[in-house]
Amino acid sequence: MTHPRERSPEPPSERSPEPPSERPRGHRPHAVSAVRGPLLRFRDDPFRTGPEEALAYESDGLLICEDGRITAVGDHTSLRGRLPAGTEPVHYPDHLISAGFVDTHTHYVQSGMVATFASEMSDWLGHHTFAEERRFGDTPYARRVAASFCEELLRNGTTTALTFAAVFPGSADALFEEASARNLRIAAGKVLMDRNAPDDLLDTAQRGYEESKALIERWHGKGRNLYAVTPRFAPSSTPEQLEAAGALWREHPGTLLHTHVSEQADEIPWVRSLFPGRRGYLDVYGHYGLLGPGAVLAHGVHLTPDERDRCARTGTALAHCPSSNLFLGSGLFRLADAKERTDPLKVGLGTDIGAGTSFSLLRTMNEAHKVARLTGYPLDGVRAFHLATRGGAQAMGLQDRIGSLEPGHEADFVVLDPKATPLLSRRASRAQGVEDLLFALALLGDDRAVRATYVAGRLAHDRYRDGDRDCDRSGNRDTSAPAL
Repeated sequence: MTHPRERSPEPPSERSPEPPSERPRGHRPHAVSAVRGPLLRFRDDPFRTGPEEALAYESDGLLICEDGRITAVGDHTSLRGRLPAGTEPVHYPDHLISAGFVDTHTHYVQSGMVATFASEMSDWLGHHTFAEERRFGDTPYARRVAASFCEELLRNGTTTALTFAAVFPGSADALFEEASARNLRIAAGKVLMDRNAPDDLLDTAQRGYEESKALIERWHGKGRNLYAVTPRFAPSSTPEQLEAAGALWREHPGTLLHTHVSEQADEIPWVRSLFPGRRGYLDVYGHYGLLGPGAVLAHGVHLTPDERDRCARTGTALAHCPSSNLFLGSGLFRLADAKERTDPLKVGLGTDIGAGTSFSLLRTMNEAHKVARLTGYPLDGVRAFHLATRGGAQAMGLQDRIGSLEPGHEADFVVLDPKATPLLSRRASRAQGVEDLLFALALLGDDRAVRATYVAGRLAHDRYRDGDRDCDRSGNRDTSAPAL
């Protein structure tokens, strides 16, 4: 198979995943509907312009949706005249409405082994990870875990996720089926792995190519599903398999490329020994045509300055996974080196379940702040929220569809409750403006702060309803807010 040795940067629209070719099962047109309350959206990148210039905030905002998309957003007084007769907004006073969270790296097949102790990563993989992923050869088991995974995403306000499946094609089928039932935007792929793993978890270059191609034809662009070509990491694929992965990605424009890079320091000499003709870890992917817009590489903790330059030059994105990096002792990702430069890298946040210890991107923001401080870079709340929303959308090439509350974007959003816990409530009551409130949510929030999650304009999770509590239409207790 022939391939370009490295993809040239393309305009985002050219490498953006293709729009859905058909509606999800069970879809029906949405009536015009709306939510009212404090609204947060991004006009620009706060790493470039600063928080005040990038952030747009409406203390009493109105978000109008139709057929799963946002049709208008802004001040309630200015927009309420655009509501059709009989349309009553669902009102969330004293809350904060944001674009839904975007998780740019996770492993749905590891969600059952979160917080599993091991002395080092090789032990964690060999004794726990591979044992758990082996179970996904059983389709009923895969479906149960996929359903649980999707519910956890919704409970934590995550409306888009880029995730690994297992090596078994049925594990990807199970996830796409469950995501379709909830209309979640999921990008996923079966793992490609043909060496340095247990024999019963290996495919071959040819079989991995054929199984991935069949999954692409079955799921990519169907409803809100996207496919990601997914070599696990360079050491677990032969040159022949990486060659096939590059061909597969090139042959299916609009798919994503998802793998790991430079997570642990001791991986780097191992990669050099396996690919002696290459200049380094990142160069392995570049050689096989696996860099460019639409490629999301997890971690990048130990990238060199030249490798970061190459990511910026090619439009390759990084998924920053602070919870996982701390749990495994991988090292500290230097966010400043990625963002404080004339050509900033595209960076999103990843929970990296199951080395990561929470599905919550609020808790992941907390960890990102601490890692940034340890590297001498203060990460404020506005920039943290950007990484978890618009930044993640940019990393996945979906910034024209998700990541901010904009007319024309898909109506995926989360309603956050600054009074969700006594400590958060006390801290929020002292917030000096919305920027300070975002920082409090990032440092003290978790799944309890997610009051409601809306997917394509429909209520998909309500904390009170799904927690056997009731609330009224104003967002307080007593009657759950109706689906849009």
